[in-house]
Amino acid sequence: MGSHAHAHDNIDWPSRLTELRRADLLTATARAEVAARLVDDSVRTVIDMGSGSGGWATSFTEALRASGKPGCTVVLVDAVPELLAAAEKSVRAVAGSEVEVVVVHGDAADPGLAVRLPPADLIWASHVVHHLPNERQGVRNLAASLARGGRLALVEGGLPARFLVNDIGVGEPGLQQRLDVANTKWFKAMRADMAGSVPLTVGWSRVLRDVGLVDVTAFSYLFDRPAPLSDADRTTVIDRVRWMRDTTEGWCSREDTALLDRMLDPADDLSLADREDLFWLQANTVHLGRRPLA
Repeated sequence: MGSHAHAHDNIDWPSRLTELRRADLLTATARAEVAARLVDDSVRTVIDMGSGSGGWATSFTEALRASGKPGCTVVLVDAVPELLAAAEKSVRAVAGSEVEVVVVHGDAADPGLAVRLPPADLIWASHVVHHLPNERQGVRNLAASLARGGRLALVEGGLPARFLVNDIGVGEPGLQQRLDVANTKWFKAMRADMAGSVPLTVGWSRVLRDVGLVDVTAFSYLFDRPAPLSDADRTTVIDRVRWMRDTTEGWCSREDTALLDRMLDPADDLSLADREDLFWLQANTVHLGRRPLA
């Protein structure tokens, strides 16, 4: 497997870097609110596990700077070198002299990763663990990098994004709901193709408790951009539709795939570039657990 694929899911993440950066713009407000909520007085070292294009790490860096605490550190960890380099550039641009930036090329599936990382007051892992063959072991590996009393914030689940009206005027209404079903089938197949894939049949709160974390709780946050969207946010919606078209091909009907092709064609009457009723509404859930003090 070359450097242009994720170590486990065979997704070409570097080719999606531009799309990831555009999505960072759409999610900036919600990220800032979540980071401010989690960076309390006890947090000086934050690990962003699977830092991607750096959006979340940037938000945590800004929250640490705003806290005014001395000796703060943000640690970027990713298995894809190209993403790691992009995240480092974004974070260093806002870190100033107040926040130290540490960069680690690593994989959350590696049981030995913890020895390469400083003990963290907060580990942020957003949509990372479901890309690992053994999700439970991945959470155990993350928990091993926590300082005593540190918290793991695991973003998994919630409600899928909505950006299309129910009836686009062609085909059967409910295209987005059908794409959700097709995406679930694709995701199941993607995980089945991973070497050493282990099914996970319990909820994330149970997993956090099973690996020894306490004070387990959760909260959800929204990405909410109502219509009409800015040009940049419309482009992010089109990015997402293109991703869903590619991943759901063969898992949804040929009619729906053909509809998606028309929606992605700037010259077609159904082109999303001409729609003023696009929006973005999505709920993500953060599952929290704390490493015991003793």
